[in-house]
This record gives sequence, C-alpha cells and structure tokens, in this order.
Amino acid sequence: MAKGASDQEIRQALAQVRHPEIANTLVELGMLKDITVESNKVTPTLTLPFMGIPIQIKDYLINSLYQALANVDDSLEVKMNIAEMNEQERARLFKMAREGWIG
Repeated sequence: MAKGASDQEIRQALAQVRHPEIANTLVELGMLKDITVESNKVTPTLTLPFMGIPIQIKDYLINSLYQALANVDDSLEVKMNIAEMNEQERARLFKMAREGWIG
C-alpha cells in the first residue's frame, strides 16, 4: 500500500482486528489500547487477560496486529507492548466473551 499512512488509517486498521474466538474486535474487548503513532513508528499495547495465556494465542494476536499494520504500510516500524489486564478489564473481557463466543 501507499507509504506514509496517516494516524487515522493506522488506527482504523488496528480497530478491525478481531479476536479469533470471540465475536468482537480487540479494541471492543479492551485488549488493544494506548496506540502511539509518531511519524512511521507505531507502538500499540496489547493487553492480555493473563500473561500466561497459551503462546499460540498470544502469537496469533500479535501477528494479526502486525499484519493489519503491514497491510496499511509495510514500512512502518512497530514496537508491540504487552501488558496484563487489571481485574476490572478482565471481568469485562470475560463477560463479553460469554456473550459473543464463536467456538
């Protein structure tokens, strides 16, 4: 795609990334936040319910975010931050998961 993606294009691309087993996007689930865009550097924060989630799920989520950004502009420099949800965020995620479970 075109080089020099706008802040809005980057945020829209990330906002489309869906959880593989829950019928919501990572943004809707509160799993993606604190997206910093400076020139061609993007630093999103992926928040996980627990740091010990299976590595395959963690890798899938991270790779999905990288792919969304590469589809906008493959020259973006991405630094993915990983954080753990607090109890309130985790409770909200689990509530949404019960309501939107695909599997």
